[in-house]
Amino acid sequence: MSEQLVTIPARSGKAALVKAGQRIKIINTHGAQIVDTWAFNPCDPSEYLSMQHTRAYLDKVIPSAGDTLVSNRRRPMLQFVEDTSPGVHDTLIAACDIYRYIGLGVTEYHDNCQDNMYAALRELGVNAPTCPSPLNLWMNTPAKDNAIVWLPPVSKPGDYVVLEAAIDCVVAMSACPQDIIPINGEACKPTEAHFVVLGEA
Repeated sequence: MSEQLVTIPARSGKAALVKAGQRIKIINTHGAQIVDTWAFNPCDPSEYLSMQHTRAYLDKVIPSAGDTLVSNRRRPMLQFVEDTSPGVHDTLIAACDIYRYIGLGVTEYHDNCQDNMYAALRELGVNAPTCPSPLNLWMNTPAKDNAIVWLPPVSKPGDYVVLEAAIDCVVAMSACPQDIIPINGEACKPTEAHFVVLGEA
């Protein structure tokens, strides 16, 4: 089966099975799009990629190429293989949800990463028991004087990361629909992103 480029539509989510030894390349097509990223054990979705466990495992807040990302059971799940961007990502911020947008003054339903994750997983028959904190690829939220600053990404069009599965994983991704604060660029206009599942290295 040929490697196929798949679109993550703007404001929406997609998921893919990535078998142990395979790699997934996630592409910031237009350069300013945050992609919330999760991974689940398809045989037992109660095991998932955990940012809090990964931070303790790495003794660092932002993973980079060469780092191992671990599950909530503290075993390797994904290897961070390659990153063509400046390496600015986030592991601290929860996925946006309807309550986040209510807090920002939205009065009607707003697309959100939590719902996108659940929908993408359901398409593959995976029922996740929870929405873990994601690996927020390209999110630029530095802490200054103990305050989080919400800034546009510093990535450029075509930047990508490559993650290699240490175990069989279902990787879910959401092209974040945040359009109220400028984490998806100064224009506050979410765009599509892309991914491709690559064969074994």
